[in-house]
Amino acid sequence: MQHYALADPQSADNSNLNRLVGATLADAASETPKVAIAHRLITQLNPQSCVDVIRDRWQAESAKLIHCSVIFGCVDSFSEREQLERFCRRFLIPYIDVGMDVIQYEDEFRIVGQVAQSFPGAPCLRCMGIINEHILKREADNYGSAGPQPQVVWANGVLASTAVSLFVRLFTDWGPKQELVYLEYNGNDSCMAESPRLRHVRKESCSHYEQGSLGDPLFDIASTIRESGAKGVDGVFSPPTNWSDYVAHAPVASPEFMENVEDLPMQ
Repeated sequence: MQHYALADPQSADNSNLNRLVGATLADAASETPKVAIAHRLITQLNPQSCVDVIRDRWQAESAKLIHCSVIFGCVDSFSEREQLERFCRRFLIPYIDVGMDVIQYEDEFRIVGQVAQSFPGAPCLRCMGIINEHILKREADNYGSAGPQPQVVWANGVLASTAVSLFVRLFTDWGPKQELVYLEYNGNDSCMAESPRLRHVRKESCSHYEQGSLGDPLFDIASTIRESGAKGVDGVFSPPTNWSDYVAHAPVASPEFMENVEDLPMQ
């Protein structure tokens, strides 16, 4: 992989040094942006990498994510998860969600987490029960019961590595291709297993996202053609011989739009 887009508004500080891979005491003292730390780490490993850095919430520059092959969501809130998944569904991008929490159960603390793959057209995070109205209403922060500085870097590592394995399956011949993946993690027992919810989810189709609500609502085929550099004699624009070639390189449009494009005249 050569191209990356990183989005995070936060900076390093002493409270997250125990789980922010690549961060140093100097980064905490200077409040180095987290995306700058990730950028540094990526380019040190591969100087030829192309890294787009968004030092803000991803919504501030969401256009940089439209052409991503896959998006990893490692966000702290369920509302952010839902917004990111909704974006991915609109632009037909596979979304891999990573979540972790430390909760108090009776007299002990327990580490729980999940890795889920939300594939366009397949069951979504709401279908899997990861997001629902009750969860959104009681939205928690600060990593749950353990407080603001839990020792969870090993759990994050397990979940992140599992998420990468799903990515590798999607884009290589390594392992089976699966649209629906929901793995639950028990950090106390060091166990990662398929969620029992999948037995029921597999039987249903997604009812939360309409198949017609796809693509960029502000998509302009004329500007896309101009930007593609299609020129005729003496630099004068000439109509393409195949409109689908241009649409293929543009933000994904709805099926209804694609049908209309196919019928457009070439003159």
